[in-house]
Amino acid sequence: MPIPYHDADELNDLGIAGYLKIQPVQDESGYLAALFLINARGEPIEFTYNRIETPHTFLWRQDDIRRHATKKLTASLLSLCPKIPRLMFCLAEEIGSELFCQDIQLSIPVCRIAPAIKAIPYAATEIQDRIEAEGPMNLFWHPGRPADDAIELKFLHELAVHGLLTEPFERALLGLREVYPEKGERG
Repeated sequence: MPIPYHDADELNDLGIAGYLKIQPVQDESGYLAALFLINARGEPIEFTYNRIETPHTFLWRQDDIRRHATKKLTASLLSLCPKIPRLMFCLAEEIGSELFCQDIQLSIPVCRIAPAIKAIPYAATEIQDRIEAEGPMNLFWHPGRPADDAIELKFLHELAVHGLLTEPFERALLGLREVYPEKGERG
């Protein structure tokens, strides 16, 4: 006869977090992107990826190429991803404020993350916050910071306590390298 039990772990109630990773292709013109979803334990839920080739032309400014590629890749990942995360995270040094403040609007909070020691530009429509996780980190929220008692902030703090605020970006990059090996790694 089984022993009756109740799983007291409420982490499933927090939902899932999305980590958007966009990386320029080495020695080529283009970008790779992944949307990596995890639960509050850091367990993988979904990994959606894509790539885009960018033009080699004098007609485009480099910042415009990056912005265009980032917007197109993000839109494709969002349309392909089968689950809706409670929060979306991205690295502020990879994703400019214009992506979610001007180009794409999400119905969930977006949080760009940057180490506090780095000067990162942010939009007037973003709310700056700070957290101690893996060192002091600046958070740039759009469309605004969730309320202090919101489940999104509880989720953020749970991820931070378990070292999951920035670590999933590393796994997303490993996933991209697995899917799109560099020319010297192809066998």
